[in-house]
Amino acid sequence: MLKRMFVAPDPGRARLRFAARAVLGIGLAVVVCGLAGHSLPGAVTGGLAALLALFTVADPTVRGQAVTTALLPVVGLPVLTAAAGLHDHPVARDLTFLAVTGAGVYARRWGPRGHSLGVFAFMTFFVAQFLHATPDRLPELYAAVLLSVLAAAGVRFGLWCYERRLAPAAAPPAPLGGTGLARVTTRQAVQATAGAGFALVLGQLVSGQRWYWAVGATWWIFVNTASRGETLVRGFRRVLGTVLGIGLGLLVAVPLHGAPVPTAVLVAVCVFGIFYTAAVSYTWMMLWVTLLATSLYGLLGVLSPGLLALRLAETGVGALGAALAVLCVLPVTTHATTDAWIQRALRCVHACTAEAAARLAGSATADPAPRVAELEQLLGRVRLSVAPLVHPLNPMPARKARARRVLALLDDCAREVRGLVAIAADPEASHDARLAAACWRVEAAVEALTAGRAEPVAHPAEPPAEPALAHLHGLERALADLAEPLRTPSRSRLVGA
Repeated sequence: MLKRMFVAPDPGRARLRFAARAVLGIGLAVVVCGLAGHSLPGAVTGGLAALLALFTVADPTVRGQAVTTALLPVVGLPVLTAAAGLHDHPVARDLTFLAVTGAGVYARRWGPRGHSLGVFAFMTFFVAQFLHATPDRLPELYAAVLLSVLAAAGVRFGLWCYERRLAPAAAPPAPLGGTGLARVTTRQAVQATAGAGFALVLGQLVSGQRWYWAVGATWWIFVNTASRGETLVRGFRRVLGTVLGIGLGLLVAVPLHGAPVPTAVLVAVCVFGIFYTAAVSYTWMMLWVTLLATSLYGLLGVLSPGLLALRLAETGVGALGAALAVLCVLPVTTHATTDAWIQRALRCVHACTAEAAARLAGSATADPAPRVAELEQLLGRVRLSVAPLVHPLNPMPARKARARRVLALLDDCAREVRGLVAIAADPEASHDARLAAACWRVEAAVEALTAGRAEPVAHPAEPPAEPALAHLHGLERALADLAEPLRTPSRSRLVGA
């Protein structure tokens, strides 16, 4: 975990820029709220709104990011109104919170924008519980949200829009398909609602004041997961990060006793840590989130060791709710999800190969570069889906070894495809008549693997010296080697029945 934090690569210092811009944007939002005469709860609301605007909006284009940012208050303010208006009506408040939870997860079916708006809606309701918002405070909270989103947008799209100098980001792969309850996002919406309902009831038995921590833990465990295994691993990492964050909070935040200046510095460090570690370690990110919450409670004057122990208990309740939901309510198995992503990656390998071969044959319209970017995105999804199988706590060494073998061979496929595409980009590269036959063999191998047919995939002969053919032969070899770990006697292509 330490290695992932301090040694993880940061190409172009993107994570560093992301984190530094977050500190600047959130700091500006809090200052603006202060200048507007807002109270401490109003400034906290504004700071969290700016954090979400900078953290959750992830559209592949700057224009798309701007549109999504503009829509955040459109979604958040009605939810904030409902949360404050139902403050004195616990049953209606709880049912509305569960409805917002389910809708927020279901919105993921509409891609990054739906995900961002769903997270913002949920967190707006959560913040209202955090601050015990009532209707008389709504005007101040409305102003805080609007001013903070504007401040965050000014930093992101005006003062420091480093994305304009970068190549356009590849669009994330579309969610796995299906209709009705066969759609993963629909099943997860039902699971999240059920898990949040369990966490809400048990969380209220643990604490009538801080029960929303349990619901928040369940919600965030479901974010960016797509299978039973991913959710369970994320729950474990959330609890671990919370434990570490509470330990650090006892050493750092509690002794400050809410002193404004050092606590503000600690909050800035936590914000930087959240944004800098989010892409590489969920455990580290949760450590910083827990320390941030601890610091905010210090500013509000309610921080104590007992409160931190209660947060740990509520986090455990939320993790238990998520675990029971994914195991018992419309389960989405790790095998089914992983198998689907692997098949999409293999089909993309074939599409990359066909485009590259057409380019080498002289086609002016063939362009394999977008396919390569798509392949990288799909392999990222495969790694995320396979993560539970290669987790150190996985008690099944045979499945762990098979999953690692699959990942290594898929990386080999990607390396050969990138080499082939690089050669195809050379205008002086000549077409070899053997390319068509090699591409046909790649197509046949991919069809055999994705269809689960029992016939073996033949290993090619030694690759020739011609570079394009050498990459194609390397790709054939990797696909042939994939046949064994992707097939078992039960015809299950990765982890068994």
